[in-house]
Amino acid sequence: MIKLLDKDTIARIAAGEVIERPASVVKELVENALDAGSTQITVEVRGGGIALIRISDNGCGIPAAEAETAFERHATSKISSLSDLDSLSTLGFRGEALPSIAAAGDVEMLTRVAEEQAATLLKFESGVLIEKSAGFRTPGTTLTLRNLFRRMPARLKFLKTEGTEAGKIAEVVSQYALAYPEVAFTIQNEGKTTLRTPGKGRLMEAMIEVFGLETADKMLEITADGWDSGKRIKVSGFAGRPEVGRARSGSSLFVNRRWVTSRILLRAVEEAYSGLLMVGKKPLVVVNITVPPEEIDVNVHPAKTEIKFRDEGAVFAAVQRAVRRTLLEQTAVPQMEETAAPFRPGPSFHTYHPTAFPSQNVPLAGPQLELRAALPALRVIGQAMACYIIAEGPDGIYVIDQHAAHERILFEKVTRAHQARTLEKQGLLEPAPLQVEPVADHILVENRSELADFGFDLEPFGDRTWLVRAVPGALSKYGWAAMLQELLGTLAGGGKGTLETCAIELIACHGAVRAGQLLNLDEMRQLIRDLEACENPHTCPHGRPLLMHLGKAQIERDFGRR
Repeated sequence: MIKLLDKDTIARIAAGEVIERPASVVKELVENALDAGSTQITVEVRGGGIALIRISDNGCGIPAAEAETAFERHATSKISSLSDLDSLSTLGFRGEALPSIAAAGDVEMLTRVAEEQAATLLKFESGVLIEKSAGFRTPGTTLTLRNLFRRMPARLKFLKTEGTEAGKIAEVVSQYALAYPEVAFTIQNEGKTTLRTPGKGRLMEAMIEVFGLETADKMLEITADGWDSGKRIKVSGFAGRPEVGRARSGSSLFVNRRWVTSRILLRAVEEAYSGLLMVGKKPLVVVNITVPPEEIDVNVHPAKTEIKFRDEGAVFAAVQRAVRRTLLEQTAVPQMEETAAPFRPGPSFHTYHPTAFPSQNVPLAGPQLELRAALPALRVIGQAMACYIIAEGPDGIYVIDQHAAHERILFEKVTRAHQARTLEKQGLLEPAPLQVEPVADHILVENRSELADFGFDLEPFGDRTWLVRAVPGALSKYGWAAMLQELLGTLAGGGKGTLETCAIELIACHGAVRAGQLLNLDEMRQLIRDLEACENPHTCPHGRPLLMHLGKAQIERDFGRR
């Protein structure tokens, strides 16, 4: 039998389309605050946003006569007719955010316009208004949401840990802090300030607060003024130097200052880095594309994160060329430094170079090794291209990738040591400060004890800064910072694998001898002996072959001896 759903069920279904998780609430309310002309926005979070979300701004506020209407579905001040979508200049326009939020939890809103003496206080439970009264505050709006999804248990059980949800909220606010550097954003999680941007209109200052000074210093300004596409497309922002590549996507993409998810834009950015970025790494960029409103369609999904372009080819070309030109004009040609740094056998090599890891699907040219249970006895002949060890066996010549081989050695040693609780811990001569991004800070708080099991001695040292007193013994005094930042980024991005698996792989990668490092014969011999003792001496932890075999019979055929 076909029947109409009741209003409460309809409201909750509609709320589920807009409010997927706590970060969705924050996104909608931050966008409302920006549309209201706010220059200061504060986001308070408790319990990962499930217990409490409070967003305060100094925007224009809502008149008392219209405050209750704002919670009616499809009530909006942004548009008045369908044709307005062709010239949309606001982030919001659907009129679904406030009623969806009210249906998902308990809401209290205090708002005031400058022309009115008193503020208006509204309280909702299950989307129903239970109180309307006068209140006090400066012009602007404060909206408080408590007990998110309490009456929607199906949605509640699919949420991640509090730390992960808080990290997602931090990501949303960080993105809009980059899109609107003239707005001062503050995040307070469990009473601790995790982000505070100055709001002075300079994107570089916002990037310093979001990424940290060291990373922001490696960002290159996109100087392209536009392209002759006939579409008046303008590309601005910053592109990270190739060495700033990350394990997960670091692209902050904005269209007319709207944070969007776009495969076209993402592919354009990745194409711009073609041949410049290490395999397996993703570029870090902050790119804003300005196009005429009539050239885009933002009414694609209730969450307003997807977008369609009328001329995708022109937009793709503009972004790709702008970023590519910036990289080629401002990035110096890299030079390999052949330093004879000492090679330390065993689990504590102290040099690292971010060697690329080709995809396992990429075919390898040349003769391939027939896998056997163990390696034969090998005699080291020498080193080629400061990257490969050449060795002779009873059945031919072997070429060993020194970084991949040492990574395999460390991976197995660290795995065994972690399981036996005998992992080496190296204290630093002086405690070192480590600044992390807001999204990573929550992950670090949540996994601090697990990181201690790997040798990291960490303690809070101010906003988003941690004091590092000890690191895993397999890492160098420099490699530990890159390893920890990459681990936090991988976990924050929802990467595959547990913390234990990711940590072991990254310790092995960042602790391994680097490509480009010159080794003497004793160092190469020790590495080969350690490799021969491995359970799997044929591939690195990522599955890439670490050695090639050129058989004696093939050598003799090639030289005409057979």
